[in-house]
Amino acid sequence: MRVAIETYGCTMNQADSDIIRGILAKEFEISDVSDAEVVVINSCSVIDFTERKIIRRIKELKASGKKVVLAGCMARTSKEALELSDAAVSPDNLEKIAEAVKNSKKIVHIGWKNLDKAEMHEVKCRLKENAIAIVSISEGCVGECSYCITRFARGPLRSFSIDNILKEVKGALDMGYKEIQLTSQDTGAYGIDKGYQMLPKLLKYISEIPGNFRVRVGMMNPHHAKSMLEELIEAYESEKIYKFIHLPVQSGDNDVLKHMRRNYSVEDFIDVVRAFREAFDDLTLSTDVIVGYPTENEESFMKTYELMKRVKPDIVNITRFSPRPGTPAANLKDIPGWKKKIWSRKLTELCRNIGAENNSKFVGKKSLVLLTEYGKNSTVLARTNSYKAVITKGKLGEFKVVKIKSFTYAYLVADDAYESL
Repeated sequence: MRVAIETYGCTMNQADSDIIRGILAKEFEISDVSDAEVVVINSCSVIDFTERKIIRRIKELKASGKKVVLAGCMARTSKEALELSDAAVSPDNLEKIAEAVKNSKKIVHIGWKNLDKAEMHEVKCRLKENAIAIVSISEGCVGECSYCITRFARGPLRSFSIDNILKEVKGALDMGYKEIQLTSQDTGAYGIDKGYQMLPKLLKYISEIPGNFRVRVGMMNPHHAKSMLEELIEAYESEKIYKFIHLPVQSGDNDVLKHMRRNYSVEDFIDVVRAFREAFDDLTLSTDVIVGYPTENEESFMKTYELMKRVKPDIVNITRFSPRPGTPAANLKDIPGWKKKIWSRKLTELCRNIGAENNSKFVGKKSLVLLTEYGKNSTVLARTNSYKAVITKGKLGEFKVVKIKSFTYAYLVADDAYESL
């Protein structure tokens, strides 16, 4: 039987697809969708647009005569997708994916299993398409955000063991991967379910692994980062840790943050950013903003706008609010779409200008980069030590020194390689 896998959403879903691929490859032929008899859809339900897109895709595949197995968050959050699919597995039942494919079973339990996915590193089948290996460090979260449906799909926080994570990292490095991306719903919460925050400790252990490689730490919420700030910054001092922090603020208005149940203030966010920038001159800051949350108004939007002008993040992921069924925010009166669109466009324009301004400062400078992914027109995407995206040429997995010759708001463009900084 020929089976294909389509992956949507976050880096955790990509890591889950590595597990799914590894398990299925033992019994089935992994193929392209066009040749497959069965397609596994590893789904995402964060926003309504993505969910509707996936449902359309399921219908399209079914109409073409293919069997569809639903995996990922929508197995727990979308009744329609579950009914349309021939079989399904929830995120913590991945070890049963072969059974679902063979027997058309819908294996979606009400509770959440304490499945240590890092322990399954030997099962993973990573596609050697780039120099990046994604490593999950936990699943679920301790948050109660009013708009989030993912916590219904992934459940409460279950942190994976440090020993298993280290084994997976070492295994990926032995296979030739050079960038390790640590992922979870909130990396800053890692270990809280076991009694204390363990992310700094984990980063120090990973940094002690021999070899020349880099580690990208995934998203962490401001209150978790602030509660371990000194230890976190100390861990980041390793040359192996990218000087990159993904710190979602979501809104520049404290009242909106309270309605969102985010458990931190704008000031907390600013404190963490300030501390990291004082420690690392070349920090790359990524943040997330939700535009059009139901309790947002023109004044609160402008607070977000002014916060971006003040903090000047390098990367801003802007999402227009969409109510998700079963969440408290879905019961609130939604803001008209046209208003969300105006705010979103205004904020996008600002953030692109900020990104261009930040990147312009690198022109003429030399930088050590790691080549991680293939790009367009025979180019390669590389990353500086602060995770700045650089377009260059060369061999995946190699480190080299480049000189920046131009830029856009999103990336830098490098000239020929140099021998030394």
